[in-house]
Amino acid sequence: MRDQILSEFLERLAARVPAPGGGATAALHVAQAAALVGMVARYSDGPKYAGAREVIDGVVAESDELRQRALRLAERDASAFTAVTAAYALPKGTEDEKKARSHAIADALLGACRPPAEVIGAAGEVVTLAERLLPVGNRNVVTDIAAAVEAARAGATTARVNIEVNLGGVRDEEARAGLVATKDGVDGIRARADKVTAEVRAGLGA
Repeated sequence: MRDQILSEFLERLAARVPAPGGGATAALHVAQAAALVGMVARYSDGPKYAGAREVIDGVVAESDELRQRALRLAERDASAFTAVTAAYALPKGTEDEKKARSHAIADALLGACRPPAEVIGAAGEVVTLAERLLPVGNRNVVTDIAAAVEAARAGATTARVNIEVNLGGVRDEEARAGLVATKDGVDGIRARADKVTAEVRAGLGA
């Protein structure tokens, strides 16, 4: 996926195929968010920003890592959803086949919940980087910090619904509880993103 031309990816996304879908796009939202934060940090260089060098360098390094992690999650999500499709296609002619199919579906649905859960975590980390960068970053590109948190918000909210659609089939109670806690944390990410965007807009006189 990471090596596809954008137009090719979008064509496949629009096609009647199981993957990529919403889960992959959630991860790509977060990858873009991380890239935007990294860009603002890289523009925040020179003597004027010397006092914030440690913060800025940390944001560059962490945003680069998050961008790569999000790309991997996009690929993992597509693979996980393909596994769900394969599980539903298993034979169910006998009782043993039905049981095996049911277990395979439950396992696959749990597997499909894991990448979006990690996407939510990555989205929260991007917002944290934006919060750290906003007070010290280059004011000429400050709107890209707002763009970053809005992309992170989109990634988190999209990932949440991709957990919710599969959660009913997850049988592992401990795993299910963890997924519920993760998806419930999205509202906090949204609130923090709102605060960053509001602060950016206030600085613009919006």
